[in-house]
Amino acid sequence: MTVSSEQSAVSSKHKRTDHVSRILVLLCLLPAFFLPAGSVAQQPKKLPRIGYLSTVDAARDSSRADTIRLALRDLGYIEGHNITIEYRYAEGRVDRFSELATELVRLKVDMILLAGGFRVVRAAKNATKTIPIVMMGGGLDPVEAGLVEGLARPGGNVTGIASLSDELGGKRLELLKEAVPKLIYVAVLHDPATGPAREVKEILPAAARVLGVTVRPWEVRRADEFEKVFAALSKEHPDGLYVITAGPLIRNNVNRTVGFTLKSRLPSIYNNKEGVDAGGLMSYGADLSNSYRRVAYYVDKILKGVKPADLPVEQPTKFELVINLKTAKQIGLTIPSNVLARADRVIK
Repeated sequence: MTVSSEQSAVSSKHKRTDHVSRILVLLCLLPAFFLPAGSVAQQPKKLPRIGYLSTVDAARDSSRADTIRLALRDLGYIEGHNITIEYRYAEGRVDRFSELATELVRLKVDMILLAGGFRVVRAAKNATKTIPIVMMGGGLDPVEAGLVEGLARPGGNVTGIASLSDELGGKRLELLKEAVPKLIYVAVLHDPATGPAREVKEILPAAARVLGVTVRPWEVRRADEFEKVFAALSKEHPDGLYVITAGPLIRNNVNRTVGFTLKSRLPSIYNNKEGVDAGGLMSYGADLSNSYRRVAYYVDKILKGVKPADLPVEQPTKFELVINLKTAKQIGLTIPSNVLARADRVIK
């Protein structure tokens, strides 16, 4: 073979090699033409981020948070899988509400869930006018408190559950009277900074007149005032104690209140079952676990694009009467059978 023939053979070989290389490259690129736009260099999808702000500490809030997580799971939302949740706890410190709400806003969460009363809702509303806010059942009327424009059409960025606990004040007083027929004077323990003023000033006095009893408000504004109030009550000898656990101060000191009532053999009624679980006599209020499960509905709707302004504020439809028979025995009280028959739960 001549040199020119050898060069020609080498050239032909290189051409075949180049041809095969082009075909391989085309085969590698071919799938890209059939994939959706952007899938070749697809970035990890950003998970929806939910802010969760509670007025109490993590331990006390665990039952509520667990209920909400389970309800979210039932709707297909699994924490760490297709949603993330940023938890913040005020640990009973009212002065931290605004700070923690602002912190969640800086994190650019997609919505904020608020486990607490109207003051924490107001703090969050002051922190943002755009991020959706979901209430979890504060005791005050949110319309009266200026948090929403109306229950049917909230307007703005706030919606959720409103327990309207103060509206049940008359019913609680009536139940206490039925449990303690000789009831004449009832002391009302409340924190004026967070407690519903209408319940104390209007609802309870009106119910008391009908029932033939006298109610007298007793204020506590700081943790160190409880013993002073208890000492004064010991001298007055009321027939019953009505406890409004609307804010973190009284809620965080419920064991002190229970201790006083047991020592004084004083019948007590609370607006939620936490007081009875701690040793109080009775409670009557909304079934909060049912309300917490309903929070998942709002999360689902908002993540799917529904605006808070168009999601009606809901009120509880299920209420429960809880009676602590162990406490009744300890203070020497016999609960009438007709009252016991109406109890949704009895602690023995």
